[in-house]
Order: sequence, then structure tokens, then C-alpha cells
Amino acid sequence: MKDRIATYIKMVENALEQTECQKSSLNKEESDLINLAKLYLEDSKYYLEKEDLVTSLATISYAEGLLDALARLGKLKIEWKREKRKKVLITGTFDILHEGHIRLIEEASKLGDVYVIVSRDVNAKKNKGREVIFPENSRLKIVSSIKNVKMAMLGDENDYLKKVIEVSPDIIVLGPDQKFGEEQLKEELKKRGLNNVEVIRLKNRFNDFYPNSSTQVILEVMKKFCI
Repeated sequence: MKDRIATYIKMVENALEQTECQKSSLNKEESDLINLAKLYLEDSKYYLEKEDLVTSLATISYAEGLLDALARLGKLKIEWKREKRKKVLITGTFDILHEGHIRLIEEASKLGDVYVIVSRDVNAKKNKGREVIFPENSRLKIVSSIKNVKMAMLGDENDYLKKVIEVSPDIIVLGPDQKFGEEQLKEELKKRGLNNVEVIRLKNRFNDFYPNSSTQVILEVMKKFCI
């Protein structure tokens, strides 16, 4: 949410810059409203820095509202330049959903809109060496319902890059245990026409909770409930 508010602030800043060359045509009351919008903008920046996101969002909304009202009354001409959010892609099996999955998605959402490729059953079995607990359509439905996931889809059984090409992400976020090498992945993407994809790897597992993997969840269930 913090990143989205920062983007919102930039949009209002841009709108205020557009008012500078139009001030001469405004009366005192209208100019005062622009100055008030500037004050709300500064308040929003202050509260964002202090991590008071609710107040920051409220104050930047007030600033936008004042400028938009003047534009609707024909007093200003403003082109609202809304920054396009980047497409951020993550992939995984997501067999037994746990806190680590949620936190991976939260980290990815700080960079843009999150797209998720969910492994097919046959591929998950090859990678993990065991059958999955939940079938692919169930895993897809669960992941699709998670907050911050813009879109989830099943991967391709034969071509692991096919869905990546379809999404055409700006950023790919890899977990610390995923086997893809960053540079190797970039090279493979370039061969398929995606030349400017940023590949980021999370360096460390989220180790401040347990169990922190699907395998650990299975072992804990066996330990506690299997006689």
C-alpha cells in the first residue's frame, strides 16, 4: 500500500506542476485552493514518511479532490498521468499454503501487480519427487483468492516459459530455493523475445516462523496425527 500511495503522490505532484502556468487566469479564491492542495500534498508526504498510511492516503485524496474540482469547473486544464504499475511474476506449486507463500506475494506486490503461475500436477511431481496434496485446479483457485494477486494461471506442462511469455512481465521474483539461475533465465527469455525483464531473487527464506515450507507442514502433520 505504501508504494501505491507514493505513486498517487507523484500523480498529484505532476498535476500541481501543470497548474503553474495557469495561475494568472485564476482569482484569489481559486489560487487559495491550489495552495491548499499543496499543503495537503506536503502533509501526505509527511505522514507517508511516518508510516501513517491512512492519513497519508486521506490527505493526498483531499489534494486531488481540490484540483479535480477546479478542472471540472473549467478553471484548470489537468492531464492526470496515472503511472502504469509494473507486472510482477512469481511461480510455484503452492501445494499446502503457508505464511511463506503469503509473504512472498506481499514482497512481490511492493513492486507492482502480481501475476502467479501455478505448477501443473505432472510438473510438480517431477520437481518435488512426490504427488501433490491438492490438485492443480484447487491450488489455482486458492492462489487466485489471495489478496494482492491480480491474476493466477496454470503453467504449461511442456514449456515452462510459455505462460511467462504470455504474461510478458517487467519483473520476475524468484524464491531463494527456486532452481532457476537469474542470468540463465534472462538469456532464455531473450531468446523468446523478452529483452528487458528484471529478475530478482529473494536471498533468504522467511525463517521467523515454523513450519515454513509445505514439506515441513507435511512432516508436522505426520508427527502429530499419524500413529
